[in-house]
Amino acid sequence: MSDEHKHRARIFLHRGQLGQAKAAYEQAVADDRLAQDDRALSDSLGNLGNVYALSGDLDRADACYREVLTIQRTEQNQHAIAHTLVNLGNLHIGADHPEKARPYYLEALDLLRILKDDRALGILYNNLALQEAREGQWEQAVTSFKQALDHHRVVGNEEGLAVTYSQLGKCFLDQGDLTRAERCLNNASEHYIKLGNEPAEAAVLRLLARLYDTRHDLVSARRCLERVVALDQRYTLSEYQADSAYLTKLNRID
Repeated sequence: MSDEHKHRARIFLHRGQLGQAKAAYEQAVADDRLAQDDRALSDSLGNLGNVYALSGDLDRADACYREVLTIQRTEQNQHAIAHTLVNLGNLHIGADHPEKARPYYLEALDLLRILKDDRALGILYNNLALQEAREGQWEQAVTSFKQALDHHRVVGNEEGLAVTYSQLGKCFLDQGDLTRAERCLNNASEHYIKLGNEPAEAAVLRLLARLYDTRHDLVSARRCLERVVALDQRYTLSEYQADSAYLTKLNRID
């Protein structure tokens, strides 16, 4: 019965029906407990924790992940342990408790280095960098972003490169380092173009427009915003009104 409930849960989750997915995974967890199948229980609890997290029920998600972690430590599944540690760290970030997230991230980092999991390391270093930037640890954040880029390059993670360049560029921009911000944001834009992700490209171009406006390069700022407004219209993006108003304002400047 547990497998049937898990199958139904996956279908509900794919449809975005979180309430039904949660109920199905809860039943799968109950079945796995009765069967005393720790490996299956760990899988069910992990998925249930993911659904709770998506639903915003962070306390229940935390309880699921902690129980999963206990099972995984018993089985000494290092890859699975690292994944669950990252989930716990992400939960605390979502709950606005970054100081509680860091120990989980650092333990996961130690395991992933041993496992040489470059894809997971790239994502985790990016998470750490964002936390460090929020806390004003600027130099450490830049170092972590660069480490994330290194790991993304090893596995050819184009999406990871685009996201990290974009976030690093925004951090440089917020710090007033326009030269390095421009370099990173242009890199991000190129990767998003390669991926065909035009809404994400628009988000990067908004930052570039702000950068060029700050530098008083109105020609470049207008060019970025013209592309952004075109993408806003194509994808019905919520920023259309604000972007159009900004472009109109720049066009009025001689």
